[in-house]
Amino acid sequence: MNKLIPFFPQAFRVREPIELVIALVIYVLIGAIGGLIIGFLSKIWLIGFLFSLVGIVIDVYALVGVVLSILVFCKVI
Repeated sequence: MNKLIPFFPQAFRVREPIELVIALVIYVLIGAIGGLIIGFLSKIWLIGFLFSLVGIVIDVYALVGVVLSILVFCKVI
């Protein structure tokens, strides 16, 4: 788990309910804003496929951040 801390710093700081809400909002915004930007860029003809892959990585990052935040808040991790 110590290797994940640099990649998901907000997820491992969750101790109070308000911190959980803040962490969830941050990761949802990362996914939403990243999805909008990548959605527009994926329409470019030759490199659209690469932008689609980057969009998938951003969505997975946001999902893992949400899951880690919830697990840290519930003291499972």
